[in-house]
Formats: sequence, C-alpha cells, structure tokens
Amino acid sequence: MFKKLSTSALSAAVLVAAAAAALTPVSASAVSAPLTSARIAVHFDLVKGQTPENVALAPGGAAYVTFAEGRQIAEVSPRGTIRILATLPKPADGGIHTPVLGFPLTVGIVRSHDGTLYFLYATGTPDLTGVWRLRPGGEPQRIAALPADGLPNGLALDPRTRTLYVTDSVLGTIWTVPTTGGTPTAWSTAPELASTGFLGANGLKIHNGAVWATNLDKGSVLRIPILRDGRAGSARTEATGLPGIDDFAFTGHGDQLLAALNGPGEVALVQPDGSHSIVLTSADGLQNPTSIALRGDTVYVLSAAYLTAKDPNLILAHLND
Repeated sequence: MFKKLSTSALSAAVLVAAAAAALTPVSASAVSAPLTSARIAVHFDLVKGQTPENVALAPGGAAYVTFAEGRQIAEVSPRGTIRILATLPKPADGGIHTPVLGFPLTVGIVRSHDGTLYFLYATGTPDLTGVWRLRPGGEPQRIAALPADGLPNGLALDPRTRTLYVTDSVLGTIWTVPTTGGTPTAWSTAPELASTGFLGANGLKIHNGAVWATNLDKGSVLRIPILRDGRAGSARTEATGLPGIDDFAFTGHGDQLLAALNGPGEVALVQPDGSHSIVLTSADGLQNPTSIALRGDTVYVLSAAYLTAKDPNLILAHLND
C-alpha cells in the first residue's frame, strides 16, 4: 500500500479512466530480461475504486484481488472479466481515522486450498479492522480483530501450521492469527520492521522456513526465520536500495524475487546477494505497482495508480529460465 489519491486527482481521473477503459492490450516497450512479452491484460475502473492492492491466484486460472478504495474483494477471470464477491461495510466515521491514509481499505489477501479467502481490512475503528474470511458462496466475516491504531497490510498463509501472518505498516509488527480466528499474537516487533515516517513493514511471504517482509520506508527486504517452536528468529536485511517497495514474489530460483516499487513505478528483479535490476517500468504500462504473483512462468503485476491517477491495470509477462 502506498498512498491514497487526492480529491483533485480522483476528479481528474474520471475522464482519464473513461478513456483507459477503451484501450486494448498493448505490447510493452521497456521490458528487460528475464521478463518478456509484457502486456496490459486488464484495465480496472478508477472511478469505481478499483485500485488493486493485493492478489491471490487460484488453480483454475482466476485471480482474487482486493480493491483498496472500493473496499471490495473481486474475482478476475482468465478472460479478464471482473466479478465483485464482497463489499466491506464502511465505518461510521467514514474511515477518516485510518492511520496515515485516512480512508478505509481492503489490503492483503491469500487463498487456502479449499477456496477460502482470507484478507485484511483497515478502517481505524475497532469494530472492523482485522482479518476477514470469505468462504466460497458465503458472506465475509471478521475472524480476528487487529489494533485500530495500526495498519494491517501484508498477509501470508503457512498451510502447514494453518497460521496467518500479518504485517502492520504503522506499528512495525508482524502478527500471527490461526486460520480459525481468535486473538492475534505479536510474532515479531524487530526494529527493521518499523516505519521512518510513512509506512514500514509491507509485503509478506513465507519461503524456505522463514517469513520474508518488505519495509517501504527503508526500501528493504527482510528475512525472519521461523524457529522450531514457531517463534521468530532474528531479523536480517537481505536487500536495500529499493525505494517504495511494496509486494513481492519469489521466482522459483532460490531466494531470487520480483518486487513492486510503488512510487517509482517499476518492478525490480532482486538476486539472492541483494543486488537488483529493473525489469519493468512505466513504459510497460505500470501505474504504481502494488502486488506481484506468479503462475508457472507467467508473472502477474497489478497497479493501483495511487499517484498517477490513471489506468489501474493488470500486466502479464513471461518469466524466462
């Protein structure tokens, strides 16, 4: 998550979004190895609050997306059809007290093997902020409350232990919550997770026996081992120099990962030694990318256009070996 559109930007985006909706998929002009064949596959509607914040892929080809400003969970079919599955209730105060951002938003999302979706909702109010669940054909329900003065953001599922991990970008904390719900536990409050003024701990993944997280303010990637008793080990910084880093995904080549750099409008390929190169840019259609996922050798990159205020979209690219 990066930044909400200003009122003036949102108003200006009405005309821009209408024009963007008529665009057909286009070929990228700046994609770099190991990515190829990047194209815009889906254009979202900015006027409807379709700012894609996070994504979870399903085996059948669908992608489940949180629309942050729309407070919605949506299914995007392989053909690009958008179906709204749920709209979360708006808080009584309008969400103006949501920390840092000042608007209510749906954030991280994961999917379990049985099709259940778990996602985060941040409102700045104690009655709505927390971890939510949506079973196939059901209604959304909150299964765990999280601090209203925090900003739950990234979400990851460890299917082995049926544990959900949550980053809090304001409180600098990684929480754990059982998939059955209940009281959250502060799993790690390592200083590396802290904000320096805007948003700290952000994207989140479980990988090779560790929790990996990004810190947007510090432009870093962190690794925290999961100890045998489930507690957090010592945090270690694996990469730096990644301004505006949001979500990320591992490529399947060890600890190599692709990272969305929200503010700069880029995607970086980060190597296990911490070095990185830029593989997608705004010339490829990126509009403040927020999330990345991989299905086989296909890379999904979602952009929310928080700052550009035009054409939130889904870009597909091919990942070469």
